[in-house]
Amino acid sequence: MTEPETRKIELDPKLLEILVCPVTHGPLNYDREKSELVSRSARLAYPIRDGVPIMLPEEARDLIEGE
Repeated sequence: MTEPETRKIELDPKLLEILVCPVTHGPLNYDREKSELVSRSARLAYPIRDGVPIMLPEEARDLIEGE
């Protein structure tokens, strides 16, 4: 099976203000190109699928060096 195609979707700025990393409770940065919310402190990137942020650590990908 292949991953569902991620579309570049704009998130509501108000939503971005209230979402925090579930691991560190720190801020998240929105990566529009990859459709992810990035936690630099946890070194994790949470996917956004169909406009919904998936805020589960087990669904996040580890950031590689330099990201």
